[in-house]
Amino acid sequence: MKRIIDLSQEIIDNMPVYPGDEAVKLYQDRSLDKDGYTSFRLEIGMHAGTHIDTPMHLLNRTTFINELPLDRFSGKGCLLDVRNEKIIDFKEEYVDLVKEDDIVLLYTDYGKFYGREEYYRNHPVISEELAEFLIRKKIKMIGIDMPSPDKYPFVIHKRLFENDILIIENLTNLSELLDIDCFEILVFPLNIKAEASMVRAAAII
Repeated sequence: MKRIIDLSQEIIDNMPVYPGDEAVKLYQDRSLDKDGYTSFRLEIGMHAGTHIDTPMHLLNRTTFINELPLDRFSGKGCLLDVRNEKIIDFKEEYVDLVKEDDIVLLYTDYGKFYGREEYYRNHPVISEELAEFLIRKKIKMIGIDMPSPDKYPFVIHKRLFENDILIIENLTNLSELLDIDCFEILVFPLNIKAEASMVRAAAII
């Protein structure tokens, strides 16, 4: 029987956000006793929690995330175990592991710092060599258990975007995919006219 693993961070009031972003507000604005029904209100930026960035985020592009075909957001997953690497570099073994159209997940184990200053200040970064390898492989998306694949001036972000590779940030539970040879990834965005979107990311094994 197939199993579904949730790879998404929980959306809650005042959840962790990238430094400088506005706080998330999730609150109940209607109650059953007073209003006859229960309702909650959410005020959130597109880059809070587990989300997908599109090229429009950092490049002069005009395609919103809801204009991309849905098949861009699902496919075969490939997990690379990159724990304890401050600079995540290319390895020869990746040549056979990574295939065209894969959704490549980098397991850094940095998600354990989610919600702490360390998570945003000292996260690992992807090397230009690894980024160029993934570009040559024509992968579909890259997913990470940290807030960003790089830091200012976001060269890696831009190189991936220039080659139409989408970026999934703030994943969790990637440890559950260790030693799993075959799995599918689903990361559907909201049908929203924006440069990015929160997602409910899952792996099917």
